[in-house]
Amino acid sequence: MQIGMGFFASKTMLTAVNMGLFTHLAKADLTGQSIKEKLGLHNRGLYDFLDTLVALGFLKRTGIKETAVYSNAEDANLFLDKNKPSYIGGMLEMANNRLYPFWNNLEECLKTGKTQNETKMGDASIFEAIYADPLRLKEFLTAMGGIQMGNFMMFSKVFDFTNYHTLCDAGGAGGHLAAQVAINNQHMRCITFDLPPVESIVRENINMMGLSDRVFAQSGDFLTEDLPKADVITMGNVLHDWGTKEKKILIKKAYDALPQGGALVVIENIIDDNRNENAFGLMMSLNMNIETPEGFDFSAADFNGWAKECGFTQTSVMPLTGPSSAVIAIK
Repeated sequence: MQIGMGFFASKTMLTAVNMGLFTHLAKADLTGQSIKEKLGLHNRGLYDFLDTLVALGFLKRTGIKETAVYSNAEDANLFLDKNKPSYIGGMLEMANNRLYPFWNNLEECLKTGKTQNETKMGDASIFEAIYADPLRLKEFLTAMGGIQMGNFMMFSKVFDFTNYHTLCDAGGAGGHLAAQVAINNQHMRCITFDLPPVESIVRENINMMGLSDRVFAQSGDFLTEDLPKADVITMGNVLHDWGTKEKKILIKKAYDALPQGGALVVIENIIDDNRNENAFGLMMSLNMNIETPEGFDFSAADFNGWAKECGFTQTSVMPLTGPSSAVIAIK
């Protein structure tokens, strides 16, 4: 019942994020009536909505109903305030505005094998739409960087870069992975490699962090061009966008760009080999069914087979934060 009715809690929280409730409360504690006015709410469901968020642990409250004053819980204040660099709500906004209605068609997806997003109605894919709009692209890249930041920070600190000097992040988005590697490993020089519309955003991010002497943006299409040469090549949430054929192409491109002893590091929600523990990784693979023509998430065993087929000699798994891991292949 908890899982079956889980969309009650999910939609309540997603709605609060989408309306910017936590951002308002990060500035000041507010009464219910003040929240009503700021968000344009009706009085009928006001206190049910706010008190549900209290019961779920997202808000704190003194008083009750008309005498209530609401404030953010500590974790909501850190992660759901749009004005903080730790904001992860971009992914939650996308979940509310896009993924939530698409998942209503999961049954159709399972029966037809066809995507259930914008492309179903003949519209451009989400990636085509985002990359065509510079402002939307910047917001998307910031959101993706925020949701992955914990993994990037942990990887940059735990992975042994001692014998490596250069890194290329293929599909590097806003440059956050490359930046974390440079911040935590002073000897590393990094390239973030992505499509041309991303380059100016990456340069802005890198300059803002004072890393322009060691992190560089390079434009290109990794499906049609060779990857830049580097000692380490990373791919963060890239392979799951593609079918098996493209996955193998990208792994082989990484192999060709690496020196002997070089490492390919793939950061994803790696599914456990027995496929019965990492529920989030499995559900993310269902999401790839909904969002992409052939994409899917995979296990370390799957990756090991592809990597060995492409020439890599050994693979290993590095657990990161939550359901995410890095699978590593050595040339």
